[in-house]
Amino acid sequence: MIQIGIIGLGAIGQRLINRFTEHKEVKIIAVCDHVESLAIKTAEEIGDVQAYTDYKQLLEDEKIDMVYVAVPPKFHHTIVLDVIGSGKHVLCEKPLANSLDEAEEMLKAAQEANIIHAMNFPLNYEQAATKFADLIKQQYVGKLRRLKLTMQFPEWPRQWQKNEWVGGREQGGFVLEVGVHFIQQILKIFGDIKNIETRLELPEDPSKCETGIIGTAELEDGTPVLIEGLSQIAGNEYIGFTAYGTEGVLTLDNWGILKGGKNGEELQDIPFTAVPEKSLLDELVKAIKGEAAEIYDFEIGYKAQAILEKLREN
Repeated sequence: MIQIGIIGLGAIGQRLINRFTEHKEVKIIAVCDHVESLAIKTAEEIGDVQAYTDYKQLLEDEKIDMVYVAVPPKFHHTIVLDVIGSGKHVLCEKPLANSLDEAEEMLKAAQEANIIHAMNFPLNYEQAATKFADLIKQQYVGKLRRLKLTMQFPEWPRQWQKNEWVGGREQGGFVLEVGVHFIQQILKIFGDIKNIETRLELPEDPSKCETGIIGTAELEDGTPVLIEGLSQIAGNEYIGFTAYGTEGVLTLDNWGILKGGKNGEELQDIPFTAVPEKSLLDELVKAIKGEAAEIYDFEIGYKAQAILEKLREN
Protein backbone atom coordinates (compact mmCIF):
# COMPACT_ATOMS: atom_id res chain seq x y z
CA MET A 1 0.00 0.00 0.00
CA ILE A 2 1.39 3.39 -1.05
CA GLN A 3 0.69 5.93 1.70
CA ILE A 4 0.04 9.49 0.58
CA GLY A 5 0.19 12.93 2.13
CA ILE A 6 -1.52 15.86 0.41
CA ILE A 7 -0.38 19.48 0.78
CA GLY A 8 -2.94 21.98 -0.54
CA LEU A 9 -6.68 21.31 -0.40
CA GLY A 10 -8.11 23.94 -2.72
CA ALA A 11 -10.14 23.25 -5.87
CA ILE A 12 -7.25 21.52 -7.66
CA GLY A 13 -6.11 19.47 -4.67
CA GLN A 14 -9.63 18.22 -4.03
CA ARG A 15 -9.92 16.84 -7.57
CA LEU A 16 -7.53 13.95 -7.01
CA ILE A 17 -8.74 13.03 -3.54
CA ASN A 18 -11.55 10.77 -4.82
CA ARG A 19 -9.14 8.98 -7.14
CA PHE A 20 -6.70 8.43 -4.29
CA THR A 21 -9.42 7.08 -1.99
CA GLU A 22 -10.83 4.76 -4.65
CA HIS A 23 -7.47 3.23 -5.60
CA LYS A 24 -6.87 -0.17 -4.02
CA GLU A 25 -3.11 0.32 -3.70
CA VAL A 26 -3.11 3.91 -2.42
CA LYS A 27 -4.13 5.33 0.94
CA ILE A 28 -4.25 8.96 2.07
CA ILE A 29 -2.97 9.15 5.63
CA ALA A 30 -2.37 12.90 6.04
CA VAL A 31 -3.62 16.19 4.59
CA CYS A 32 -2.45 19.75 5.07
CA ASP A 33 -3.78 23.21 4.35
CA HIS A 34 -3.07 26.58 5.94
CA VAL A 35 -6.83 26.94 6.44
CA GLU A 36 -7.34 24.80 9.52
CA SER A 37 -11.08 24.30 9.05
CA LEU A 38 -10.52 23.00 5.51
CA ALA A 39 -7.81 20.60 6.65
CA ILE A 40 -10.00 19.22 9.44
CA LYS A 41 -13.09 18.96 7.24
CA THR A 42 -11.19 17.13 4.48
CA ALA A 43 -9.60 14.74 6.96
CA GLU A 44 -12.99 13.94 8.48
CA GLU A 45 -14.54 13.34 5.04
CA ILE A 46 -11.77 10.90 4.07
CA GLY A 47 -11.68 9.25 7.48
CA ASP A 48 -8.78 8.04 9.60
CA VAL A 49 -6.52 10.83 8.32
CA GLN A 50 -4.25 13.22 10.19
CA ALA A 51 -4.87 16.95 9.52
CA TYR A 52 -2.08 19.54 9.57
CA THR A 53 -1.75 23.26 8.98
CA ASP A 54 2.07 23.10 8.90
CA TYR A 55 3.32 20.99 5.99
CA LYS A 56 6.67 20.42 7.70
CA GLN A 57 4.88 18.43 10.38
CA LEU A 58 3.32 16.28 7.67
CA LEU A 59 6.77 15.64 6.20
CA GLU A 60 7.98 14.32 9.56
CA ASP A 61 5.62 11.34 9.24
CA GLU A 62 7.88 8.48 8.20
CA LYS A 63 4.91 6.37 7.10
CA ILE A 64 4.24 8.67 4.12
CA ASP A 65 5.71 7.32 0.87
CA MET A 66 4.65 10.09 -1.52
CA VAL A 67 3.45 13.67 -1.22
CA TYR A 68 1.04 15.36 -3.62
CA VAL A 69 1.78 19.11 -3.74
CA ALA A 70 -1.30 21.04 -4.87
CA VAL A 71 -0.58 24.53 -3.56
CA PRO A 72 -0.42 27.64 -5.82
CA PRO A 73 2.68 27.77 -8.08
CA LYS A 74 4.38 30.45 -5.97
CA PHE A 75 4.86 27.90 -3.19
CA HIS A 76 5.90 24.87 -5.27
CA HIS A 77 9.62 25.60 -5.06
CA THR A 78 9.97 25.78 -1.28
CA ILE A 79 7.57 22.96 -0.46
CA VAL A 80 8.76 20.54 -3.14
CA LEU A 81 12.41 21.04 -2.14
CA ASP A 82 11.41 20.21 1.45
CA VAL A 83 9.55 17.11 0.25
CA ILE A 84 12.62 16.03 -1.69
CA GLY A 85 14.78 16.71 1.36
CA SER A 86 12.57 14.39 3.40
CA GLY A 87 13.31 11.57 0.96
CA LYS A 88 9.70 11.12 -0.12
CA HIS A 89 8.44 10.71 -3.67
CA VAL A 90 6.58 13.72 -5.02
CA LEU A 91 3.68 14.45 -7.37
CA CYS A 92 3.51 18.16 -8.20
CA GLU A 93 0.76 20.20 -9.79
CA LYS A 94 1.46 22.17 -12.93
CA PRO A 95 3.16 24.45 -13.73
CA LEU A 96 6.26 23.08 -12.05
CA ALA A 97 7.32 26.37 -10.48
CA ASN A 98 6.89 30.14 -10.53
CA SER A 99 10.03 30.77 -12.59
CA LEU A 100 12.45 28.89 -14.80
CA ASP A 101 15.24 29.21 -12.22
CA GLU A 102 13.03 27.62 -9.57
CA ALA A 103 12.04 24.84 -11.95
CA GLU A 104 15.68 24.09 -12.75
CA GLU A 105 16.61 23.87 -9.07
CA MET A 106 13.68 21.54 -8.37
CA LEU A 107 14.61 19.29 -11.29
CA LYS A 108 18.24 18.99 -10.21
CA ALA A 109 17.29 18.29 -6.60
CA ALA A 110 14.81 15.58 -7.59
CA GLN A 111 17.30 13.90 -9.93
CA GLU A 112 20.05 13.92 -7.31
CA ALA A 113 17.72 12.53 -4.64
CA ASN A 114 16.87 9.50 -6.77
CA ILE A 115 13.15 9.71 -5.96
CA ILE A 116 10.07 9.41 -8.16
CA HIS A 117 9.17 12.93 -9.29
CA ALA A 118 6.05 13.37 -11.38
CA MET A 119 3.79 16.12 -12.71
CA ASN A 120 0.01 16.01 -12.79
CA PHE A 121 -0.52 16.22 -16.56
CA PRO A 122 -3.83 14.29 -16.76
CA LEU A 123 -4.32 14.56 -20.54
CA ASN A 124 -1.67 11.89 -21.00
CA TYR A 125 -4.00 9.32 -19.44
CA GLU A 126 -7.22 10.36 -21.15
CA GLN A 127 -8.51 8.15 -23.96
CA ALA A 128 -9.33 10.97 -26.39
CA ALA A 129 -5.89 12.57 -26.05
CA THR A 130 -4.22 9.17 -26.35
CA LYS A 131 -6.15 8.46 -29.56
CA PHE A 132 -5.18 11.90 -30.89
CA ALA A 133 -1.50 11.10 -30.33
CA ASP A 134 -1.87 7.64 -31.88
CA LEU A 135 -3.55 9.01 -35.01
CA ILE A 136 -0.83 11.61 -35.43
CA LYS A 137 1.80 8.87 -35.26
CA GLN A 138 -0.21 6.90 -37.83
CA GLN A 139 -0.08 9.99 -40.10
CA TYR A 140 -3.85 10.40 -40.14
CA VAL A 141 -3.38 14.04 -41.21
CA GLY A 142 -0.48 13.30 -43.54
CA LYS A 143 2.47 15.67 -43.31
CA LEU A 144 1.81 18.23 -40.62
CA ARG A 145 1.22 21.76 -41.94
CA ARG A 146 0.19 23.65 -38.79
CA LEU A 147 -0.66 23.24 -35.12
CA LYS A 148 -3.15 25.54 -33.43
CA LEU A 149 -4.21 25.96 -29.81
CA THR A 150 -7.31 28.07 -29.16
CA MET A 151 -8.45 29.06 -25.67
CA GLN A 152 -11.65 31.03 -25.09
CA PHE A 153 -13.05 31.85 -21.65
CA PRO A 154 -16.18 33.95 -21.11
CA GLU A 155 -14.87 34.53 -17.61
CA TRP A 156 -11.45 34.13 -16.06
CA PRO A 157 -10.99 32.93 -13.38
CA ARG A 158 -13.76 30.43 -14.00
CA GLN A 159 -16.61 30.16 -11.50
CA TRP A 160 -15.27 26.98 -9.90
CA GLN A 161 -11.79 28.41 -9.53
CA LYS A 162 -12.30 31.86 -8.02
CA ASN A 163 -9.22 32.98 -6.13
CA GLU A 164 -6.70 35.78 -6.34
CA TRP A 165 -3.72 33.85 -7.64
CA VAL A 166 -5.52 32.22 -10.58
CA GLY A 167 -6.50 35.68 -11.80
CA GLY A 168 -3.16 37.28 -10.93
CA ARG A 169 -0.32 38.10 -13.28
CA GLU A 170 2.42 36.63 -11.09
CA GLN A 171 1.33 33.01 -11.03
CA GLY A 172 -2.06 32.77 -12.75
CA GLY A 173 -3.76 33.30 -16.07
CA PHE A 174 -5.15 30.88 -18.62
CA VAL A 175 -1.85 30.57 -20.49
CA LEU A 176 -0.29 29.00 -17.39
CA GLU A 177 -3.30 27.16 -16.05
CA VAL A 178 -4.66 25.72 -19.31
CA GLY A 179 -2.01 26.32 -21.95
CA VAL A 180 0.56 24.30 -20.01
CA HIS A 181 -1.36 21.05 -20.67
CA PHE A 182 -1.19 21.51 -24.43
CA ILE A 183 2.38 22.78 -24.45
CA GLN A 184 3.25 19.50 -22.77
CA GLN A 185 1.24 17.60 -25.40
CA ILE A 186 3.13 19.36 -28.19
CA LEU A 187 6.45 18.43 -26.61
CA LYS A 188 5.31 14.83 -26.18
CA ILE A 189 3.81 14.28 -29.63
CA PHE A 190 5.66 16.69 -31.91
CA GLY A 191 8.95 17.56 -30.18
CA ASP A 192 10.63 20.78 -29.19
CA ILE A 193 9.31 24.28 -29.88
CA LYS A 194 11.47 27.18 -31.05
CA ASN A 195 11.28 30.78 -32.31
CA ILE A 196 8.54 31.79 -29.87
CA GLU A 197 7.01 35.23 -30.31
CA THR A 198 4.06 36.52 -28.35
CA ARG A 199 1.71 39.45 -28.04
CA LEU A 200 -0.24 39.70 -24.80
CA GLU A 201 -3.36 41.70 -24.06
CA LEU A 202 -3.06 42.91 -20.46
CA PRO A 203 -5.52 44.84 -18.29
CA GLU A 204 -4.58 48.21 -16.84
CA ASP A 205 -4.33 46.73 -13.36
CA PRO A 206 -0.73 45.38 -13.26
CA SER A 207 -1.71 42.72 -10.74
CA LYS A 208 -4.21 41.06 -13.12
CA CYS A 209 -3.36 38.32 -15.60
CA GLU A 210 -3.59 38.42 -19.37
CA THR A 211 -6.93 38.72 -21.12
CA GLY A 212 -5.56 37.75 -24.50
CA ILE A 213 -2.62 36.15 -26.28
CA ILE A 214 -1.48 35.74 -29.85
CA GLY A 215 1.61 33.56 -30.01
CA THR A 216 3.60 32.02 -32.83
CA ALA A 217 6.32 29.41 -32.74
CA GLU A 218 7.79 26.59 -34.79
CA LEU A 219 8.51 22.92 -34.36
CA GLU A 220 12.07 21.81 -35.02
CA ASP A 221 11.24 21.16 -38.69
CA GLY A 222 9.78 24.66 -39.10
CA THR A 223 6.09 23.69 -38.88
CA PRO A 224 4.15 26.74 -37.60
CA VAL A 225 2.50 26.65 -34.18
CA LEU A 226 -0.24 29.18 -33.41
CA ILE A 227 -1.46 29.91 -29.88
CA GLU A 228 -4.37 32.27 -29.43
CA GLY A 229 -6.67 32.97 -26.54
CA LEU A 230 -9.15 35.46 -25.12
CA SER A 231 -11.04 35.84 -21.87
CA GLN A 232 -13.89 38.09 -20.77
CA ILE A 233 -15.88 37.44 -23.95
CA ALA A 234 -19.35 36.31 -25.00
CA GLY A 235 -20.14 32.68 -25.65
CA ASN A 236 -19.07 29.41 -24.08
CA GLU A 237 -15.71 28.20 -22.88
CA TYR A 238 -13.84 26.48 -25.70
CA ILE A 239 -10.43 24.86 -25.88
CA GLY A 240 -9.31 23.46 -29.20
CA PHE A 241 -6.06 21.67 -30.07
CA THR A 242 -5.88 21.12 -33.82
CA ALA A 243 -3.43 19.54 -36.24
CA TYR A 244 -3.72 20.49 -39.93
CA GLY A 245 -1.98 18.21 -42.41
CA THR A 246 -1.61 17.54 -46.10
CA GLU A 247 -4.28 14.83 -45.93
CA GLY A 248 -6.66 15.90 -43.18
CA VAL A 249 -7.45 17.62 -39.90
CA LEU A 250 -7.56 16.26 -36.36
CA THR A 251 -8.84 18.23 -33.37
CA LEU A 252 -9.20 17.63 -29.65
CA ASP A 253 -12.02 19.86 -28.39
CA ASN A 254 -12.74 20.72 -24.77
CA TRP A 255 -10.35 18.10 -23.41
CA GLY A 256 -12.30 14.99 -24.45
CA ILE A 257 -14.06 15.36 -27.83
CA LEU A 258 -12.05 14.02 -30.75
CA LYS A 259 -12.94 14.97 -34.33
CA GLY A 260 -11.26 14.45 -37.64
CA GLY A 261 -11.68 14.36 -41.37
CA LYS A 262 -9.79 13.90 -44.58
CA ASN A 263 -9.42 16.85 -46.93
CA GLY A 264 -12.73 17.73 -48.55
CA GLU A 265 -14.76 15.94 -45.84
CA GLU A 266 -16.78 17.19 -42.90
CA LEU A 267 -15.20 16.79 -39.49
CA GLN A 268 -16.72 13.78 -37.73
CA ASP A 269 -16.52 12.46 -34.20
CA ILE A 270 -13.83 9.81 -33.86
CA PRO A 271 -14.53 6.99 -31.37
CA PHE A 272 -11.85 6.19 -28.84
CA THR A 273 -13.54 3.73 -26.49
CA ALA A 274 -11.25 0.95 -27.72
CA VAL A 275 -8.23 2.82 -26.38
CA PRO A 276 -7.02 1.12 -23.17
CA GLU A 277 -7.76 3.19 -20.09
CA LYS A 278 -4.74 4.45 -18.18
CA SER A 279 -4.40 5.99 -14.75
CA LEU A 280 -1.85 8.39 -13.31
CA LEU A 281 -2.13 6.62 -9.97
CA ASP A 282 -1.60 3.18 -11.52
CA GLU A 283 1.56 4.49 -13.18
CA LEU A 284 2.81 6.14 -10.00
CA VAL A 285 2.32 2.92 -8.06
CA LYS A 286 4.29 1.04 -10.71
CA ALA A 287 7.09 3.61 -10.60
CA ILE A 288 7.33 3.51 -6.80
CA LYS A 289 7.49 -0.30 -6.96
CA GLY A 290 10.38 -0.02 -9.40
CA GLU A 291 8.38 -1.20 -12.41
CA ALA A 292 8.29 0.41 -15.86
CA ALA A 293 5.77 3.25 -15.78
CA GLU A 294 4.43 6.10 -17.89
CA ILE A 295 5.00 9.19 -15.80
CA TYR A 296 5.84 12.75 -16.82
CA ASP A 297 8.58 13.99 -14.58
CA PHE A 298 10.13 17.31 -13.59
CA GLU A 299 12.25 17.34 -16.76
CA ILE A 300 9.03 17.55 -18.79
CA GLY A 301 7.76 20.19 -16.37
CA TYR A 302 10.96 22.19 -16.81
CA LYS A 303 10.75 22.11 -20.61
CA ALA A 304 7.13 23.26 -20.51
CA GLN A 305 8.08 26.00 -18.03
CA ALA A 306 10.71 27.36 -20.43
CA ILE A 307 8.12 27.73 -23.19
CA LEU A 308 5.54 29.26 -20.84
CA GLU A 309 8.06 31.86 -19.68
CA LYS A 310 8.57 32.99 -23.27
CA LEU A 311 4.84 33.00 -24.04
CA ARG A 312 4.18 35.19 -21.02
CA GLU A 313 6.91 37.73 -21.73
CA ASN A 314 5.43 41.22 -21.83
